[in-house]
Amino acid sequence: MSERVAVVTGAASGMGLAIARELAAGGDAVALLDLNGDRLREAATDLTQRGLRAAPFEVDVAERSAVERVFAAVRDELGPVTILVTSAGIEAFDPVLDITPEKWERIIAVNLTGTFTCVQLAVPDMIAAGWGRIVTISSSSAQSGAPNMAHYVASKGGVVGLTKALARELAGHGITVNTIPPSLVDTPMARHAEKIGNIPSVDQIGKMVPVGRAGCPEDIAAACSFLCSDRASYITGQLIGVNGGMYI
Repeated sequence: MSERVAVVTGAASGMGLAIARELAAGGDAVALLDLNGDRLREAATDLTQRGLRAAPFEVDVAERSAVERVFAAVRDELGPVTILVTSAGIEAFDPVLDITPEKWERIIAVNLTGTFTCVQLAVPDMIAAGWGRIVTISSSSAQSGAPNMAHYVASKGGVVGLTKALARELAGHGITVNTIPPSLVDTPMARHAEKIGNIPSVDQIGKMVPVGRAGCPEDIAAACSFLCSDRASYITGQLIGVNGGMYI
């Protein structure tokens, strides 16, 4: 049995799923959290059929009480949480004058408050263990800005700031906190945005990336796995740009 239990949010698809697979393959017991229950259970079943330790937990990270129940269930089923990756997130494309209070609040609730909630619930286990790894998934748009995405960019900028604050506060407990701000990654979310016309073709944009392609979820997962390991014990409070050279 693994001595370390990882919680990965947004784990039913895309980057979250790739991260869950990477951590499970490395020997961690992984709790997969997502709002999409059917895809979540399929992902967990795929991992357990490979002989890896994984369990699905359907939850909306914006609902604090539900997340509290899930973390209690994770501890009961897998053990104390010492690795957390917050990949759950939603995006929206709206001109600033069309952003309603409800749209603003939903984006912030999932992307920023949901991240904070998961961190706050995981940290006690990490402090007790004297060891912890937290990786938040932010966005390169927090570095560059993006038109028609003020709510999304603000939420991800908040994740970057939260990461840096937590890194300073928790370093003395053996806990590192870093963020990965991906640029273009070929995920179901990106393909959906392409399909409805919010962004140009993923393949077309990929040609403009210095390395000549869009990122894939496994690119993010590889960096995340390193940051969650003992080898990354001297790295904290950092933006690790896995972006093909788009932002240097």
